[in-house]
Amino acid sequence: MTLRIALAQFDFPVGAIASNAEQIGSLIARARDVHGAQLVVFPELCVSGYSPEDLLLRPQFLADCTAAVTRLAAQVHGITAVVGWPEAAGAVVYNAASVLRDGRIEATYRKRDLPNHAVFDERRYFEVDPDGGVCVFDVDGVPIGLLICQDLWGLEPMLETAAAGAALVVVPNASPFERDKHAERDALLAERAAGAGCAIAYVNVVGGQDDTVFDGASLLADADGSVHPAATSFTAQLLVADFHANTGRFDRASWPTDADESTIGLMYRAMVRGTRDYCRKNGFDKVWLGLSGGIDSSLVLAVAVDALGPENVTAVRLPSRYTAGLSNDLAADQCERQGVTMLTLPIAKPFEGYLDTLAHTFEGRDVDTTEENLQSRIRGAMLMALSNKFGGLLLTTGNKSEYAVGYATIYGDMAGGYAPIKDVYKTDVFRLARWRNTVGDAVIPEGAIERPPSAELRENQKDEDSLPPYHVLDAILQRHVDGEQSRDEIVAAGFDAGTVENVLKLVRTSEWKRHQAAPGPKLTRRAFGRERRYPISNGYRDPP
Repeated sequence: MTLRIALAQFDFPVGAIASNAEQIGSLIARARDVHGAQLVVFPELCVSGYSPEDLLLRPQFLADCTAAVTRLAAQVHGITAVVGWPEAAGAVVYNAASVLRDGRIEATYRKRDLPNHAVFDERRYFEVDPDGGVCVFDVDGVPIGLLICQDLWGLEPMLETAAAGAALVVVPNASPFERDKHAERDALLAERAAGAGCAIAYVNVVGGQDDTVFDGASLLADADGSVHPAATSFTAQLLVADFHANTGRFDRASWPTDADESTIGLMYRAMVRGTRDYCRKNGFDKVWLGLSGGIDSSLVLAVAVDALGPENVTAVRLPSRYTAGLSNDLAADQCERQGVTMLTLPIAKPFEGYLDTLAHTFEGRDVDTTEENLQSRIRGAMLMALSNKFGGLLLTTGNKSEYAVGYATIYGDMAGGYAPIKDVYKTDVFRLARWRNTVGDAVIPEGAIERPPSAELRENQKDEDSLPPYHVLDAILQRHVDGEQSRDEIVAAGFDAGTVENVLKLVRTSEWKRHQAAPGPKLTRRAFGRERRYPISNGYRDPP
């Protein structure tokens, strides 16, 4: 017996209940009428979008979701649809997925394993139904089981669903992108399918939502644990496959896949998708950024152009007395390569004005980072003025290494509404720039990649005057920030004790800056923000 299924790997924006329901209804009809599907499965919480967060505390929002699902159910005929939504039951809310068929809600499954780690806060909003459990329904003679996202990661829900007779388990997901996660998903599906002797169809949402990016990359696993290639990442598409119940195997009928699943390639595409969706969902069609001729702003410019098109990006050079001629030349070169409008607004006069105004107050004190930061803050103020006057979103250009140790100026180069490379370590910035130059035209000048990084806020300044070499700094940060390793563990791995102590101190004392940073796309396991929530006032210290 063969069952044709469709998986709706699409973007369902948070809070857009009416348009989400309209899209769901259209896709149900398309799956039935164009592809001949007997079953169509949508991602987790597709009616409300994932995650609605405190919208779930508003009774009217929940009532609107309920009304949308009821209307959708009335439209479903000639096909079975699985739709995710927040189900209100009195004072309790469940993360639910309902089986819609023959004009009604036939069954509803309530998520059993509510994640409360990393970006997830599901226990703040949802409850586990003490009377809930396995959901198995029949589609044209094939028993179908239903789980939701995290339920698959535990062993029991899958085994219990298979024991209840399911030949195929469908799994709606809202699983965020992070580097190297694809292999982890593949391994999970292989283990669960083989362990239960039951095939799996895993559909994941796609699109950017604030500081989270969902990659899609939906999957099929045969009952013997064989995992098919993931669907194209970061792309909305209706995926179609035929499930052969007698063999427990799939044939992919319409299932585009990625030619490049490299870590760096996926990270770059995540930044592009995150930037595009953040702008689109918040009403911005144009962006601004300060372009210094350095590697960070060069990468952000490339991402912005790929996300929005060159006609919607304006780059601004803001040279000071310390800006090298090469910096200006490299910025102009990239704008020409990418067809981007470039403005040049020197900051010498406003900088002199600040110095003159502060001269009496600062009298008798040596020049220090105060004067350096003034230049950065002047640039931030001017860029925000352009954004205010002409509209458009200001992109910030700081990377994860800088944000980690506070090598960024609050209200200066941290000013802006979105930070595309916020979760990218400096060493990966270089890798991403080189990767982008292998895809189509080489848009980032080689000089921007090869020159030593500098903030250019004083004569002959280099980043490594203030920081360890980036390959050392990033290795320490990856262990401490991503791996939560202590001082002693990092030193035991071979790093200089004094360097480690200094870096960890910088991370600790820069927490207040990160709490004020713009959102940016999560790319790693421990992104700054909702995944890494350290207190600003913190008396704990690693033992010396």
